[in-house]
Amino acid sequence: MQTALRVHYFQHISHEGYGSPELYLKEKGAVLSHTEFFALDAGQQASNLPSTDDIDLLIVMGGVMSVTDEATYPWLKQEKQWIREFMAKDKPVIGLCLGGQLIASSLGAAIHKNHYEEIGWWSIFKVDGAAQHDPSQQIFDFPEDLIALSWHNETFELPDGAVLLAGSAACSRQAYQYKHNVLAFQFHPEITPVNLALFLEEKTDMENKDGTYIQSFHELMDTSLDVFKPANAMLNRAIDFVLQASTQHSGMTSLKAAKNNVAPT
Repeated sequence: MQTALRVHYFQHISHEGYGSPELYLKEKGAVLSHTEFFALDAGQQASNLPSTDDIDLLIVMGGVMSVTDEATYPWLKQEKQWIREFMAKDKPVIGLCLGGQLIASSLGAAIHKNHYEEIGWWSIFKVDGAAQHDPSQQIFDFPEDLIALSWHNETFELPDGAVLLAGSAACSRQAYQYKHNVLAFQFHPEITPVNLALFLEEKTDMENKDGTYIQSFHELMDTSLDVFKPANAMLNRAIDFVLQASTQHSGMTSLKAAKNNVAPT
């Protein structure tokens, strides 16, 4: 009997939520759960992380901290270890902004300051990184040019074995794919008008910010509803991609094990 899709997300900002994928996942009949890392006291680790066996899809959300702030947030080590174990089981993972950095760090890639602080709706363009990798690997079809919200001052190096999917004028690494089951984004494809309003409410210094790739508080507040839709739709496709790719990979592993009369791992 088919069971409901079990989706878990790691939350690093109060009242952030899933953003745009929430309705999409509920329409799939998914059961949603989350871990509130932001609610932990200083020096505390999470005591209620689920078993990696009990989750079918992981979404790692954004946050205001750096992945290198392990002394201040010791749960970062715990979170990265959980992500490593989950990915090792070939289960599907989506990373969003800080989430993409956490995945990269979990895979041993460096995280560092980006040359530019990037805040606002900027063009994210497709990169033909797949050409340098195994042509038999199915690669996520990133849009040729996507207007999406970026909000970061750090970025990731590409993990070993990952495929670069997208970049922008301010940040050369905006999206990557790792194996068949992981997609990570430096930008925020999940953003909704409600999420953006909360971001702006918490960033009280926005009106004083200035930079080549920083839009003003008022520009962001005036974002048209139609601007959110393309990135939201891309994220839905990304979720479908990692779910389907993971299912296909699991089926192929089981078939190969059956042919060899070996139990799949």
